[in-house]
Amino acid sequence: MSKVSYYTEEGIKKLRAELDHLKSVERPKASQAIAEARDKGDLSENAEYDAAKEAQGLLEMKISKLEEIMANARIIDESQLDTSKALVHSTVKIKNQTNGMEVTYKLVAESEADLKSGKISVSSPIGKGLLGKSVGDTAQINVPNGTINFEILEITRD
Repeated sequence: MSKVSYYTEEGIKKLRAELDHLKSVERPKASQAIAEARDKGDLSENAEYDAAKEAQGLLEMKISKLEEIMANARIIDESQLDTSKALVHSTVKIKNQTNGMEVTYKLVAESEADLKSGKISVSSPIGKGLLGKSVGDTAQINVPNGTINFEILEITRD
């Protein structure tokens, strides 16, 4: 059973570009490495050949996984998002009630997550805890160090 994931237009473009790169650049490189290793003689004792075949298998597995993700990807029209609740592709400003620190995160699909740019996965502990919350709600989020309470200050769809 496949899992539907929701992406922005930008996220889908990145996935498609990566898949195209793997198919058009990396796949021919892997085939070439196997051919070069095969030309070096006896395959039963050729570690280079074995390594090239294993690398090709890993590449094909990655391509297959990306194709599955693309087949189950849905693009979200961000202009239609409801900002009354934290949903996928919402930008949520939260305040840690313990130390008063304010942070803003954009809730995204797992493959689009990038903490450096403030994008967290909806399947992460914080992402799961924020989903469905409204401005003024308190989200109790279980993290490895215990439970943290975050107050939802603002929800936007930028």
